[in-house]
Parts: sequence; structure tokens; C-alpha cells
Amino acid sequence: MPYQYSLAHLTVLSCPPPELAYVAARAGYDYISPRLIYMGLPGEPNYALAENGEMLRATKRALASTGIKVHDIELARITDDLYPSKYLPAMEVAAELGAKSVLSSIWTPNLEYATEKFAKVCDLAAQFGLTVDLEYVPIAAVNNLAGAVKVLREVNRPNAGLMIDMHHFHRALDTPEDLDALPREWFHFAHLCDAQGQIPTDRAEMIRILREERLYAGEGGIDIAAILRHVPVPVLSIELPHLARVKELGTAEHAFRCIEAAKAYTAAHGLSAPFTKLEKVA
Repeated sequence: MPYQYSLAHLTVLSCPPPELAYVAARAGYDYISPRLIYMGLPGEPNYALAENGEMLRATKRALASTGIKVHDIELARITDDLYPSKYLPAMEVAAELGAKSVLSSIWTPNLEYATEKFAKVCDLAAQFGLTVDLEYVPIAAVNNLAGAVKVLREVNRPNAGLMIDMHHFHRALDTPEDLDALPREWFHFAHLCDAQGQIPTDRAEMIRILREERLYAGEGGIDIAAILRHVPVPVLSIELPHLARVKELGTAEHAFRCIEAAKAYTAAHGLSAPFTKLEKVA
């Protein structure tokens, strides 16, 4: 079964959600993964649709006219002094748009606190039929597979999942075979991109690459095929920010090259999705 593809917002973050849907449709994606939770990062646009009724209506029109669906929304970060209920408006919009998942990551070193808050986010999302998929990030507090697995086992929520990002997995020096021992129901989707094989030792350079200069599948030094063979997911969300290429090519062409490279790579390596129904969690 061929993979289905979602266009992650960070790939073309300058596109508001309606435009994201149109760009994704023209390029041949099945889904979009919009950033509906504003994080307040420098230069980050605010696409919190729960606070912008006009943009929400435009997004609905774009989805209806293109047939594109929303796969997941981001990013429900677990930080210090977090009130999980702050994510409720975004969850409500996500459910209204037919999304399946909420992406989350942990940024506080207080892991007991983080586990408690992550569990609460899961409980809030469950009422909307949404999974909460934990992504570990090399610059975050939970920054490798072992740390993410520890949180998920302690949380023990039926709608909690594990989201593997090719870049982060490679930077964490994790081993693909270690994924085989994990519950299959944890896996709902993965982030696809490539990057330079050499891992930066400088934190600022690590951040720059992960936010500004990831590469098309097969262009870098990550053994994506080795990872995907151990990640039983039906959907690949392409998160591939490359600011210089977007400036040179435009958002639509960059998004198109992302999915074309992904399809060529998976075909060349004989990769396919598992026979899994793409349904929301009951």
C-alpha cells in the first residue's frame, strides 16, 4: 500500500492555513498538518484559527474545494507552568476540521511534572477523538527514543502515540531495531526529511539546520529507509523547512519537490505503508 502524505506547516510556514491547503492539493498531498497552536517564536506567524474566525472559514472553504484533509495539528508543547486546558480551543478546531492527531513535545527537565501534564493533554484530546503523538527533539528536554518511551509507558493512555522524525532520530543516534519492541498502536505517522549526515556539535547550528535547512529525501546522509522499515505508519508528514529554497523556488515549487523526492525515494527503496485503516481514535 502506498504511503499517504501530509504537508507539515514548517515546510512552508509563510503560508496561512487556507493557502497551505491549496499548495498541498496542487502538489499532490493527501493531508496538511497546520500549526494551529501559536508558540510565539521570533518571526512566527499566528495561525491560531480558534482566535480568527475569518481565517477558519477560509480554511474550511479551501479544504472543501480541494478535498485535502487535516491530519494533525501542532504544537502542544509541555513547558513549565503549563495549563493543559490552554490547548482546548485548538483541539476543538482540530476536531471540527476532521484532524486525527495533536503533535506534542516536552521542553521542561522536570519529567515527573511533564509526564503529568502530557497525560492531561491526552485526556483532553481523547474527548475529541484525537491522538497525542509525542515527538522527541534533539534540543528539547526529551531528546531521544528512550526518554520518549519512558514518558509514554508511564502515561499509559490509549490515545498516546510516538512520532518519529527522521532528522531527530538520526541526531539522537537512535537505532531503528529498537523500534520493533514498541507497541504498534503507538505509531500513527512520521515526519519525513533528510539532512546532512554529519551531526552538528554546536547547538546553534543544530537549531539552524532543523528549522531552516533540511534536505529532500535521498539528498542527505540519513538512512531514511532503515528507519522507515521499523516505523509502521500509513502517513508521512513532510516537515522539510529550507528557507533558501523557498526564497528561490517559492512555496508551491518547494512543496512539490518535497513530495516528488519522497515518492521517488520510497519507490526506489521498496518502502510501503502497512495495511492500517486511517481512522480516528474512538
